[in-house]
Amino acid sequence: MLDKICQLARCAGTCVMKFYDSKKKIINVSYKSDKTPITNVDYAANNIIQKGLLSITPEIPILSEEASYDFKVYSNWKKYWLIDPLDGTKEFLKKNGEFTVNISLVENGIPILGVIYAPFFDILYSSFYNYAWKEKKIGLKEKISVSQSTVPVLITSRSHPDQELKNYLEEIKNYKLKKLGSSLKFCLIAEGTAQIYPRFGNTHIWDTAAGQAIVIAAGGKVKTWTGEDLNYSLSSSSFSFVNSGFYASGL
Repeated sequence: MLDKICQLARCAGTCVMKFYDSKKKIINVSYKSDKTPITNVDYAANNIIQKGLLSITPEIPILSEEASYDFKVYSNWKKYWLIDPLDGTKEFLKKNGEFTVNISLVENGIPILGVIYAPFFDILYSSFYNYAWKEKKIGLKEKISVSQSTVPVLITSRSHPDQELKNYLEEIKNYKLKKLGSSLKFCLIAEGTAQIYPRFGNTHIWDTAAGQAIVIAAGGKVKTWTGEDLNYSLSSSSFSFVNSGFYASGL
C-alpha cells in the first residue's frame, strides 16, 4: 500500500508542477479566514489524491485541508487518511520550490504512515511505523535516520517568523540556522541534515501528520513544548484542527 500512496503523491505533484512551470495555466488565488492563500492548484491536487485513496482503500475515510466536515461524522473515525495536497502554498506562489504534497494515515490518534513529496526537487520521503526512507529516483529508496551534532542545525519556517522564536534562539548559543518552507523541515530532521525544528506559531494537523510520522520512524521525536504528543484523535474531547506549538528533534 505504501508504494501506491507514494505513486499517488507523485501524481499529485506532477499536477502541481504543470501549473508551476506553465505560462499558460491560470493560477487563481483566494484567501481563507486566517488570511492564508489557497489556489485552484490546491483543489486540483486534492481531487487527484482523494480519488486515488478511494480507489486504494475505499473503506478508510479521508480528512483533507481543502474540505469541510460535520463533526458528528468524523468524530467517530478511528482510522483515517489526513492530507494536505499542497503544503507551502506561499512558497509555491513565490516560486522557490519549497512546497510539498503530504499524505498520512492516522490510526487511534497516531500517524503510522507518512508520505511527503517535493515535486520541484523530485524527492520523496516515506515511512511506515518504524521505517523511514528517502527516494531521489523512483525505485531507489535509502533508509534514513536522525543524527546528532555538536553544533546542531536549527531549521525554521521561511514564512512564519514570530517573537517567541526569536526569544528561543537568543537562549541557544551554539547552533546553525536554516530557513525552509513547508513540511520539508520535518524531512531534514528525519534524514539527519538538521537536528531541531522549533515551532511556536499556529499549524494544523494536516501540516504535521506526515512529517511527524517520518521523523518518529527515523528515530526522532515530535512533542509539544509541554512534552505531550500532538493530538490527532478526532474523538478526543480536546481535539482541534489547530496544533499547539511543538518541536521536532533528532537529538
